[in-house]
This record gives sequence, C-alpha cells and structure tokens, in this order.
Amino acid sequence: MSSRDRVTPRTRVATHVLLVVTSLTMVAPFLWMALTSFKTNRDIANFPPTWLPSSWRVANYTDALSVAPFDVYFRNSLIISIGHVVLNLVFASLAGYALARYRFRGREAVFLGFVALLMIPTYTKIVPQFLIAKTMPLFGGNNIFGYGGSGWVNTWWGLIIPGAVTPFAVFLFRQFYLSVPHELEDAARIDGLGEWRIWAQIASPLIKPAFVTAGLLTFQDSFNNFLWPLLITTDDNKRVVQLGLSVLKESGEGFTTQWNLLMAGTTMASLPMIVLFLLTQRYFVQGLATTGIK
Repeated sequence: MSSRDRVTPRTRVATHVLLVVTSLTMVAPFLWMALTSFKTNRDIANFPPTWLPSSWRVANYTDALSVAPFDVYFRNSLIISIGHVVLNLVFASLAGYALARYRFRGREAVFLGFVALLMIPTYTKIVPQFLIAKTMPLFGGNNIFGYGGSGWVNTWWGLIIPGAVTPFAVFLFRQFYLSVPHELEDAARIDGLGEWRIWAQIASPLIKPAFVTAGLLTFQDSFNNFLWPLLITTDDNKRVVQLGLSVLKESGEGFTTQWNLLMAGTTMASLPMIVLFLLTQRYFVQGLATTGIK
C-alpha cells in the first residue's frame, strides 16, 4: 500500500480546504485591485469599504491612459522585456549546457560563482552597474576610455544589456541539462552532428519547462522593473510602464493620489503577466518542481 492510499478522507478534505483558503488569500488583493479600478473616488472614500462599486465606472481606464502616454510606456516595457527574455534564454542556456555537459578545469568554481551571485542583493549592484553604463567606451560621445559623454544613459543599450543574463537562469538550465541522458549526445555525435546542433536540436527540446520557467521569470522581473529604468533614463520616450504608474500617484488636485485611476493602470500593467502565466502554468510548475532534482 502506497503512502497516498493511506491518506484518510478527513486528511484529504482538510488539505483541500487549506489549499482553497490559501488560494483565496492570494487572489483577494488582485480581485480588490480589479474591482477598485471600476469605483469612483466616493466609493473608495466610504467606510467601511465595500468590494463592489456602487456604479461601474469604465471611464477610469480611458482617464488613466490620458494622464500619461501609456501606449509608449507599454511599448517600451514590451521591447525591453522581450529583449531580456531572448538574451537570457540564449546565453544562459549555453552557459548552463557548458557547465552541465563539459568537463574543464575550474568548472565547479565557475558554477559556485554563479550560485554566489544569487546571494547578492540587486540594489547593491545598482551604483556599479550605472557607472559602467555611464562610462561605456565609444558610446554616447565617450572616448575610448569612457569619458566625455553619457555612455548608455538614455539608450536602448542601457535598458536592455545590463541584467539581461541572470545567474538563476544559468543555474536552472544547468540543473535541467544534467537530466539529459549522455547516450543521446553520443548517438548524435556518431551521426555527425556538431556541438551547436546537439545543443539546439537534441538537448534543448528535451527541457522545454526550463525555457518556459526562465522566460516567464525573466519577463516578470523585466516588466516590473522600476529602479533601473528610473536611473538610466531621463527621456520620457524611453520610460516604462512602472514609471508611468508613479505619475498616477500625483495625478489628482494638489498632487493627490487618484486611487481609481492608479488601480486601473495597475490592472492593465498586470494583465500581460497574468495571461502569460495562464498560458504557461503547466510548464512553469514543472520547471520549478524539477529545479532541485540534480
């Protein structure tokens, strides 16, 4: 008799009740945000607060779009996020494949270096990262020594290249590539395939959950990034949607917050991530579950 068969009906019901309660707790803030986006300011100011608006105000969404050029912000966020996803999937998968399948001197030290990078807080890297982007040689009027101009400030290079490849993605791909049988690669080499084709046509198609998981997490981090675009850009045409939401916090009279417009903008900014997760949740859960196997 397996351990699953020994679970009593009472324990199973209690487990499901706990999962339902936990799920509702996680969903409640998103539901409150979406419902608040249809409320008037009077509904929001009422006490005690109510879940449903007294009158559904769809105009909150058009008003939020008129406060700032959100079409430009969304376009910029999508370009940056897609660029990060493509670069991270390509280069992190190549690094993970090399660390998992090739034996070379210092391989374990390199891998431990990537693991150590996971423990460094993001905000401790902001200042050095900005200085590197600012003094990038031969960009933005800089000379070969990185002085005299603005470097990557206010450029797509500065928005996309820094942080495009993440240590977690390298770690994730290495764990997945370790699970690919060596016999498949040996058979491919006997058939005359080169190393690039083995990586692209043999090993990588077998770890689709890793690509989906890394892509989804990269898109999320990039789309929700606020601090780095704030530091590296001053041009409104290069701003992203998270910076646009900050404009809504001071859109009312006397620079007060119009919570209904802010919730409408936040709901629109959350939709891409919600849709992506619903489309890829099967691979995403499988990818996270498999990460610690090897």
